[in-house]
Amino acid sequence: MTTTIALAGKGGVGKTTVAGMIIKYLAQNQTGSILAIDADPSSNLNMVLGLDLEWTVGDIREDMLEQVKSSLNSGGAAMGTLPGGVNKRDYLEYHVRSSLAEGSRFDLIAMGRGEGQGCYCAVNHNLREVIDSMSRHYAYVVIDNEAGMEHLSRRTTRDVQHLLIVSDPTQRGLVAAQRIADLRKELDIRVENAYLIINRLPGELPAELGQFAAKLDVPLLGTIPADAELAAFEFSGRPLVDLGDDSQVYQSVANMISKVLKE
Repeated sequence: MTTTIALAGKGGVGKTTVAGMIIKYLAQNQTGSILAIDADPSSNLNMVLGLDLEWTVGDIREDMLEQVKSSLNSGGAAMGTLPGGVNKRDYLEYHVRSSLAEGSRFDLIAMGRGEGQGCYCAVNHNLREVIDSMSRHYAYVVIDNEAGMEHLSRRTTRDVQHLLIVSDPTQRGLVAAQRIADLRKELDIRVENAYLIINRLPGELPAELGQFAAKLDVPLLGTIPADAELAAFEFSGRPLVDLGDDSQVYQSVANMISKVLKE
């Protein structure tokens, strides 16, 4: 059975950092393979994980649609015969598998650029099926989402066991987190558990912020401290998975994920 962990939150709250620490924890403490899915168009989870990224699923999708368009313009068969009669699903599956960035204990798929003009319904459906089929072969799938949640059901049809909503330590951030938590009820996928994580907290959690968080319809899983060592890694471009196991950021995330998986 595959355990799916998805991260959500408004832009700039550190979702990708948290995703990287989760993957580090799983690689060091759990058996089974790990698939990371970078669903943010900016596609920088590979830098956190120390992996090279040559192309994204968005590149593959656009390339395929361009081939379909060229075939139609040149009098090819209707609705998507690729040159040589290649089936669209087979084309996508081959190229998505080829686009995997492989690490020692984890692989990465980057969704990449957003959609351009035209109808993407059919190709997105095929992509969901391809990615879901691949995901079944991994013990853990960690999805780093772009801001918000609406796009998650466009990326996958898989159920999500654990949704982690990341916020910065502000009431505005927590309001945004609640809005994201509300959206989970409108998705075409089932979210079993949802938790709140407050990131980059300088010192203790202020009482006012704790009281505000307690009123939200999503339980506070824990907090992650602001950390100068992590900032130094960010400035230098070093992969965050190389942070030491004694890092406060890593220890905070490790304790939270250990608790979530035990539950």
